[in-house]
Amino acid sequence: MAQTSNFVDYVKIFCRSGHGGAGSAHLRHVKYIEKGGPDGGDGGRGGHVIVRANKQLWTLIHLKFARHVFATDGEPGGRERAFGRDGEDQIIEVPLGTTVRHADTGELLFEVTEDGEERILARGGRGGQGNWHFRNATHQTPRFAQPGEDGEEFAAVFELKLLADVGLVGFPNAGKSTLLSVVSAAKPEIANYPFTTLVPNLGIVSYRDGRSFCMADIPGIIEGAAEGKGLGLRFLRHIERNSILLFLVPADSPDVNQAYQVLLDELRRYNPELLDKARMLAISKADHLSDEELQNIQKQLPTDIPSVVFSAHSGLNLQKLKDVIWQQLTLGEN
Repeated sequence: MAQTSNFVDYVKIFCRSGHGGAGSAHLRHVKYIEKGGPDGGDGGRGGHVIVRANKQLWTLIHLKFARHVFATDGEPGGRERAFGRDGEDQIIEVPLGTTVRHADTGELLFEVTEDGEERILARGGRGGQGNWHFRNATHQTPRFAQPGEDGEEFAAVFELKLLADVGLVGFPNAGKSTLLSVVSAAKPEIANYPFTTLVPNLGIVSYRDGRSFCMADIPGIIEGAAEGKGLGLRFLRHIERNSILLFLVPADSPDVNQAYQVLLDELRRYNPELLDKARMLAISKADHLSDEELQNIQKQLPTDIPSVVFSAHSGLNLQKLKDVIWQQLTLGEN
């Protein structure tokens, strides 16, 4: 499937910064001057490995085969106090919302969320000082200089958390991909069986007066996802960066409110802070319901969050759904 090859949200890269260049122990040699004294210059700094956030990127696919990233070493110092050239930095560009961890310890090193933000992942070694620095009244011709510092080397894990205004949360086959396909230009794979969506999909939803918002279709949650069942844990992290969580429950569910509570409990067990986000409930696949069935569903809906009954196929209440989403986004900005 095209989507599985185009979306990459996890890569592991071995990084190595450059070693610092050695200082020079050169002694000045000038005609007719027997003891010219030290004039060795400093070595150059080793190159850094730098992570830079780029808002034009939405996936880590460009790093899929970048198994190693090595910066170059600093050059040694020279005569006449000449500085060695610094090593060349290596830039790793990533989407906004990328976290970087130490692969061996699991330590969170940093997260980049602003366009153009740069963080040094592996710091280049400092260049050694030349012998010119070590001259003094009692030791006027030092024949030694500092070596350059070693660089750093380790494996780093890059994980992407999607930055979207609205995250769709629901069981497999709840209609999330269908909704995204009709309200945006996104073309996720859609079929009438569970787990069609194996990777998150993003779409820009056009709203009134030229406004828009970003919606993310997260692969379906199953009961036990918070404990790592299925692919749940891998995708639950994408929900962390969404401003609004839009819970989707199909209209043919035996108990709409119970299905919503199960989804809510999975998020609670994964990360209780997710429940602090704005939430909405949307009942999908309502195009074949009778008026009586619609009334019965309305009675099941929770009263503490906004809810909309809609159909992506017939267009029933689609504009109302977008209106309520925009209203919630506007409230979140205030």
